[in-house]
Amino acid sequence: MSRIVAGAAGGTPLANVSGSLTRPTTDRVKEALFSRLDAFNVLGGARVLDLYAGSGALGVESASRGAEAVDLVEFDAKASAVCQRNADLINGVLGRKAVTVHRSKVESFLDRAAGEAKWDVAFLDPPYPLDEPALASVLEKLAPHLNDGAVVVVERSSRAAEPGWPEGLERFADKKYGETRLWYAEPSSGQDVDLALEAED
Repeated sequence: MSRIVAGAAGGTPLANVSGSLTRPTTDRVKEALFSRLDAFNVLGGARVLDLYAGSGALGVESASRGAEAVDLVEFDAKASAVCQRNADLINGVLGRKAVTVHRSKVESFLDRAAGEAKWDVAFLDPPYPLDEPALASVLEKLAPHLNDGAVVVVERSSRAAEPGWPEGLERFADKKYGETRLWYAEPSSGQDVDLALEAED
């Protein structure tokens, strides 16, 4: 069973998605991911975007750890309903609407954002069948919507190629966890995350 690892709702069980194309992030990978984000000090007061959200576990975890606002984007009907259940849970714990669910295709959501929305952290955990050109296109649409110092985390199969980073977005780290690899990127002009990574290593 998936759970919120830490923060205001730490230990709280989450609703899970079954019978869909979504692939949940394991608790081991989630703990490692958020340990690194905590080291970067990017979550407190952040605006977070969780694309291909699945159950919304990464976005909900971010809210529990102090993110100000979280957008969960999921097109699958069953998964979107689970996202809403988990959003209602964390919003209830926090006593405010920190997490909003958008039932939408990722590309359409980013097209509608059209320069008005900026995020500090973005998660992308697309289904493995999504090919690299399609992922690169999504990253290109995302790049203009990131604040300076933002962190982008892409979760892929460890056997998949490195994502194609668009102009304005560059990789600064990656880490393999069994069959999963996390890729970390930032806006090209950002320096804060690089310094945090050097300090951690």
